[in-house]
Amino acid sequence: MDQRWFRWTTVFVLGVLLLRAGPVWAQAGTALGSQTLGRGYWHVFAAYAVVWILVLGWVISIVRRLRRVEERLGNE
Repeated sequence: MDQRWFRWTTVFVLGVLLLRAGPVWAQAGTALGSQTLGRGYWHVFAAYAVVWILVLGWVISIVRRLRRVEERLGNE
């Protein structure tokens, strides 16, 4: 009984999702569907890149400091 209920629920949910996705697929051939990202948003991508580089550097710094502390504790 539980497997049957799960199967019908899954089929129903997938059917609803497919019906809702129809208008989105229809927009692909229109001018709205062929829009590209304009020049005005490149600063956002650059800001995200800078933040990711800073976070990566911070994590590497923490790892190096932790390694040094572990070496000092191992020597004592």
